[in-house]
Amino acid sequence: MQREEVVGTKVRKVRSDKKRDVKPTISINLKDCIYRLSYITNTPVKDVAEILCEKGLQSRKVIDYLSKYFRRDYQFLNTVYIGDWEKESLQKKYQSGKNERITIRFTQLSYENIFSLSCALDVTPSKATALLLDASIRNTNLLNAFVKMYLHNHIDEARMKELKQVLKYINKNNPYQEEISWFALLAMIFEDVKESTGNVKSIIHNWIDKYK
Repeated sequence: MQREEVVGTKVRKVRSDKKRDVKPTISINLKDCIYRLSYITNTPVKDVAEILCEKGLQSRKVIDYLSKYFRRDYQFLNTVYIGDWEKESLQKKYQSGKNERITIRFTQLSYENIFSLSCALDVTPSKATALLLDASIRNTNLLNAFVKMYLHNHIDEARMKELKQVLKYINKNNPYQEEISWFALLAMIFEDVKESTGNVKSIIHNWIDKYK
């Protein structure tokens, strides 16, 4: 689909699915985490960041977390969060340490959702994106869903079942009282076979065969 945009006396057709650039400033630690996730899943950084933000916008846990900073009302599905103008704006608050800017490209619909979130937070869209990205990547369920979806798209059902059994075994016999996530498992596989070459499917297949 296209819409028309008037530029001077000319009418220029603009694709309705044209993406908008947003350049949030984030902590170096958050950036490293995104790059690590990009490497592990062999997915471009901009796509990882975009997916995490879009998943975050759909996550009640993420919105619940951000809602404590809302200065204006915000509607999520059938829930209306009441903003409080007495709350301090996060616009000028930065994480301590080194911060860097990254570029994310959003569809028009996603950008409009981020704009609505930025209004509720009383910050710019780029600041809202930084806050959303940080909240999303800290959500274990969301991060696990991202990695699990990636695995489903790259390995067959039989191998996926075997990976599930491996994860179940590790967690059942884990002496450290902490649950290993899909993200941690995939990171462990790549660390174990980091000298290997080939696509993700062959790397995972070889790793499973190695421990059978």
